[in-house]
Amino acid sequence: MSARLEQQFAFLLEAEKLKSVYRATPIADNSRRENSAEHSWTLALYALVLADQAGPGVDAMRAIKMLLIHDLVEIDVGDVPIHSGNGQAHGAAEIQAAEAAAAERIFSLLPNDLADDLKAAWHEFEAAQSPTARFAKSLDRVQPVMLNLEGGGGSWLEYDVTWDQLEGRVGVKIRDGLPGLWDWVRARIHPWFAARGR
Repeated sequence: MSARLEQQFAFLLEAEKLKSVYRATPIADNSRRENSAEHSWTLALYALVLADQAGPGVDAMRAIKMLLIHDLVEIDVGDVPIHSGNGQAHGAAEIQAAEAAAAERIFSLLPNDLADDLKAAWHEFEAAQSPTARFAKSLDRVQPVMLNLEGGGGSWLEYDVTWDQLEGRVGVKIRDGLPGLWDWVRARIHPWFAARGR
């Protein structure tokens, strides 16, 4: 029991570092940038509250698990904004390799059974093939959109994002797992871009 607790708390204390990783997206009042721990907690809440919007085959509790752990790799890699590098940085092979190595390191702090379980959930989220992972990935994309809209543009302004870029980089991901939600969100954000000729 003592050895197991040592491993569990080693992981939990490592996870605390996520509170010091800041994202491109500001919080809703635009007073500061959101940290990755706040983002993960908020996404778990999104999954809980929006579970009734999920399609067939979605396990909302598994989605919550994925969302709580999906960005732990940012402890090593940092946040890679979706619009950075003209939209190319986020999916770059070197970033994906660095994140996979970070996942291995961080989850391996846990006892083997927990490590295997959480690594499997992380890989499932990253692959975005299962209905649950597509649901979780859609929530991961919609939350920054809502923060940017609420905060007057947020990282859209910083990265000079156009409507077409938002549709191509973010809208398609949201639509994949939550098409009805994207329709609702799209109707609210399009006027912001239209008003700026973007």
